[in-house]
Amino acid sequence: MIENRFNWQQFLRRWQEEWIPDEDDMEDLTEGGLTLADLALAAPPAAEAEITAAEQRLGARLPPSYRQFLEASNGWRLDKGAIYRLGAAHEIGWFGDPFGLTALYREGLAEHSTEQEVLLAGMWRRALQLETDSDASYALLDPGDTDEGGEWALYVYKGWSGELPDRYPSFRSYMQRMYQAFHSDRAHLPGFVNGTTRALDAEVERAREEALSGRWESARELLTEARRYGRPGAWGMLRQLEVLSHGGGYYGFGELVADPRYTGELVPVMAAGYLRDDRPGRMPDRFVLGAETDDGVTAAADAILAQVRDRTYRYAPGGAFGRAVAEAWESARWGDTDTAWRVIRAALPSWSPPGPDLLAPLGLLADPVLGPVVTRERGLELLATPRAGRDGPVPDPAPDLDLPGLCWPADPPRWNAPHDSYRCLWVEGAEPEALPGLVGEDGGAGLTAPPGRRAGWFHHGPAQRDDRTPWEDRAVVSVGRTDSGWAFGCDPAPRTSSPGNFFVSPAAAASRDGRAVVLWVRRTRDGGLAVFHLSVAERGEEQYAYTLRGTDVERSGPVPGALDPERVLRGVGEADRERCLLAAVQDEFGLSLPRHALVEGILPQLTTRSWNRAPREGEAYAYTTVRSFRSGR
Repeated sequence: MIENRFNWQQFLRRWQEEWIPDEDDMEDLTEGGLTLADLALAAPPAAEAEITAAEQRLGARLPPSYRQFLEASNGWRLDKGAIYRLGAAHEIGWFGDPFGLTALYREGLAEHSTEQEVLLAGMWRRALQLETDSDASYALLDPGDTDEGGEWALYVYKGWSGELPDRYPSFRSYMQRMYQAFHSDRAHLPGFVNGTTRALDAEVERAREEALSGRWESARELLTEARRYGRPGAWGMLRQLEVLSHGGGYYGFGELVADPRYTGELVPVMAAGYLRDDRPGRMPDRFVLGAETDDGVTAAADAILAQVRDRTYRYAPGGAFGRAVAEAWESARWGDTDTAWRVIRAALPSWSPPGPDLLAPLGLLADPVLGPVVTRERGLELLATPRAGRDGPVPDPAPDLDLPGLCWPADPPRWNAPHDSYRCLWVEGAEPEALPGLVGEDGGAGLTAPPGRRAGWFHHGPAQRDDRTPWEDRAVVSVGRTDSGWAFGCDPAPRTSSPGNFFVSPAAAASRDGRAVVLWVRRTRDGGLAVFHLSVAERGEEQYAYTLRGTDVERSGPVPGALDPERVLRGVGEADRERCLLAAVQDEFGLSLPRHALVEGILPQLTTRSWNRAPREGEAYAYTTVRSFRSGR
């Protein structure tokens, strides 16, 4: 039996020897006329006869760990928490459910209730009550909730809280948790140094080395234990591992945030998480840095929060790793996130922390361009890679995220869901910065900041301006560069579902200095292909184009045989029509689209000139305006 190997005498003696008064105890000592002896935790051991008498009175043998506890100390004073004192053997008794909690808990049971919920509902009438002094709370051992070693689960019920009781698998586990809470409560006191704290601090140092050597799971175990005892730095380092291993969420980093050495790495991640919770209609919690943060760190945090909110924040560490980050940023900003990650991964061994308690380059996660590059799988790869000059095995690389080529929009699931239409243009040999001059709206602002994480392929873009005429159709495209050297713009959710009578392809305007290709695809409600438009221009002149609607094809110019829809779709089933047409365009021009960058909203945006011309004299144009109204009080 595992519990029998536990040395209660040694455990309780160490607890008593390490105990020092807290603020409440000092008040009792100074104002209550008590002495340190009066505040002793332990009591003399219970004789075997006393324990046996208690068992005979109760009609049950006590569980092993509680019985062994009484043999070491017949009762105990707990100076923290809702339970103040555990009684001696002659003071314990059956709880008896004096408040009728059994009926209340049984009312909440249903067919899907768990075994633990059923046990809890029956616990109140059969439980053994241990405490003799508390804050309207109860320490209850349940003989109906046992393990293979004969241990009874212990429940702490805070009668004033309205919450379910806290469950511990045994009396021993409860006491160990209370010992940890005692340590945590005093961890920051200057004089609180003893054998336990020294051993735990050595484990924290070992965890640091394990983490930097890529053995992050071992580090997590060590830090988890040290955190339970409140050891300085353990919480902040553990949270760093959680950020990268879990991905997303809002994270604080304890007292590490107050250290200006870590401001540039930790505060941006906190700011990004804080802003993710800042949704319309919801007031997020205050952006809390942590205790004892000085004015310098607070001012820096305010500036960082503004940059993260405006999506102008850029992670820029120094040294060789910083140069690699800058190179990766240039790749990712135009859509090549796989190359960006490979650059970062290769440079990880050169990363050096600004202080001993930083375990990884967390600032990456807050960068609006590089943050989405570090997926959860890549975060795990980062953690498993030795850093800061440490040696160790290098993990297998995480798979690339972008499928090659142009066909992935046709794959299920539809990556542009819930939209049924998308349109794109490519310009050969052009830089993405050149697109505003080729197809941007007159007087427009040029490229704008990326729309935000998980926004690109689902993003509708900014609302139409009020000064636009109804027939205008100005696309909001995400701008990037293919690996074959084409600049592209992609609109994943056109307001106009397909090219109509007034459609004018932007290919001619975009091809001022070379070739340009335009695609416009619309699907039916059941996912079939409704419209497929292709237009190709060179040196300002459209070379050829076609628009496929069902089985009807409208053409202009000599469409090459490799792109001719009648030839491409010969013998092709309905489900594969879109993919086959995209594959033909991909093979003809070497075009591609970066799925991850589009889905994650990494790419800057551009509002183009209208893809429709103005109606000519005698031409009718109909449009519908939909307005929503919100009632106020």
